[in-house]
Amino acid sequence: MNSLAFGNSISDVEITNISAHGVWLLAHGKELFMAYDDFPWFKAQTIEAIVHVEEPSPGHFYWPDLDVDLTQDIIEHPERFPLKARAMS
Repeated sequence: MNSLAFGNSISDVEITNISAHGVWLLAHGKELFMAYDDFPWFKAQTIEAIVHVEEPSPGHFYWPDLDVDLTQDIIEHPERFPLKARAMS
């Protein structure tokens, strides 16, 4: 059995920052910003729910606690996807 050396990340996707303006997702060495204006369902959520992100397939991100699915293309170009779900109150 092979295992990774201590200190190496075993996750290729993680949340690196949450601010008053949005959320930063690091995926495969690329940082992606999700502004609350474009991705409102993250704004009123707990940190625990936001950082619990999975990548079921390359470039497809899923937040199971929020039931939110996004692709890298949607995150990088939200203007191409004008239909938005409303944030739950």
